[in-house]
Amino acid sequence: MLKFLLTGLVAGIAAGFFGIGGGLIIVPSLVYFAGFSQHKATGTSLAILLAPLGLGAVIEYAKKDNVDWRAAAIIGILLALGAWIGGKYANQLKGPPLQLAFGVFAVVMGSYTIWSAMTKLKAPLQPNSQSASPIARPK
Repeated sequence: MLKFLLTGLVAGIAAGFFGIGGGLIIVPSLVYFAGFSQHKATGTSLAILLAPLGLGAVIEYAKKDNVDWRAAAIIGILLALGAWIGGKYANQLKGPPLQLAFGVFAVVMGSYTIWSAMTKLKAPLQPNSQSASPIARPK
C-alpha cells in the first residue's frame, strides 16, 4: 500500500511539473517496486489516467493562460485512438519485448530532451541581455 501511495504522490508531482506521470513514473514503479508485469503495469497506469487526473494542474495552468484548448482537444481525440491501437498491439507482445520497447522509448525521449536543453543553455549571450538561458552566467 505504501508503494502505491508513494507512486501516486511522485507521479502527481511530476505530472504537475512536467506533464508526465503514467509512462515514466507509474509504469516503472509498478514493475520494479510492486512486481507487476509490464502489461499489468501499463494497463493499471491507463486505468489511473482514465479519470480526470490532471484536473488540478490544468486549472492552475489555465489560470496563467498556459493551455491551448484547441490543441488539447485535437491531441486528446487522437490520443484516444492511438491508445486503443497501441493497447491492441502491445497485448500481442510478450513481456520482455514490450519492456525493452518501453526502455528504448524512455532513453530516446530523455536523450532528446537533454540534448535540446543543453543546446539552448549553450546559446550565445545576446547583446544587452543578461542571459540567453534562465540560468545567469558569470560576466
